Amino acid sequence: MSVSLDGQALFDEQQLEIEPGSFSRGSIERAVPGLDGVLSIDLGGRGRQIRQKGILRVRSKAELNGKIDAISAFMDGDTHTLEVGSGSEFGDVRMDSFNTSNERTSGSGVSIDYEIIYTQLKV
Repeated sequence: MSVSLDGQALFDEQQLEIEPGSFSRGSIERAVPGLDGVLSIDLGGRGRQIRQKGILRVRSKAELNGKIDAISAFMDGDTHTLEVGSGSEFGDVRMDSFNTSNERTSGSGVSIDYEIIYTQLKV
């Protein structure tokens, strides 16, 4: 499954997971004098979270740092398009966090686990 962000193939395809969450709605509930119960005001759709997990594999530590910097550049507050090779497309996503862990060296290069959390702003 190939994944690209704004048309850029930044991610490896092996052990890649995309988990879209459920859309939610916002509301305000207030007690009103003289009314038995509460007044509930629907504020409409609030988007959803999308979680992406995988492993980045490159040939050298310098190449790994470059790839991490390229992905981190998308944490700019703007909205982007996340495209998944299975035909799914998630528009208007904002990258909220990018975490890496478990860096390791193997015979063919360097690998690191990562997790990205996006918020899809429009319903």
